[in-house]
Amino acid sequence: MTEQVSTSRCDSPLLQAFVDNRTILVKIAARITGCRSRAEDVVQDAFFRLQSAPQITSSFKAQLSYLFQIVRNLAIDHYRKQALEQKYSGPEEEGLNVVIQGASPETSHINFSTLEHIAEALTELPSRTRYAFEMYRLHGVPQKDIAKELGVSPTLVNFMIRDALVHCRKVSGVRGDTFARR
Repeated sequence: MTEQVSTSRCDSPLLQAFVDNRTILVKIAARITGCRSRAEDVVQDAFFRLQSAPQITSSFKAQLSYLFQIVRNLAIDHYRKQALEQKYSGPEEEGLNVVIQGASPETSHINFSTLEHIAEALTELPSRTRYAFEMYRLHGVPQKDIAKELGVSPTLVNFMIRDALVHCRKVSGVRGDTFARR
């Protein structure tokens, strides 16, 4: 594949130096990123940054040095971002074989039993209080919207949610931080 070089001249001497030395800039970026395609992206980012840069009226050597530094810095940033993404990502199949911590039958039974106690505790509450608690905690509806729907003040909704939470804690015997808001 041949690279087309524009024969038109740029307005800025810095941009013209960029266009004239583009292939060298791509090679510099490719050495850092390890991939020519990513290097092309880095050089394109550098070009967009240069378009908004102030006019530099220094020598040609200083302009080239400035261009190389911009491309080098962007390539390093790109490489670091890529390394971080690779550190925290993996193939989808890997996720299928992940062992869930505490997934023993005993733990599952305890969790299920706790949920049953909480569901039972919620049935003991007045219907308005239970509704406010479920809408806020389970469905994420804002308290002001629940207040409008129930025709009460947002403060009262806040107290109903708090009362339901206290009741669930008391019935289940679970510490308070288990029910902490998401």
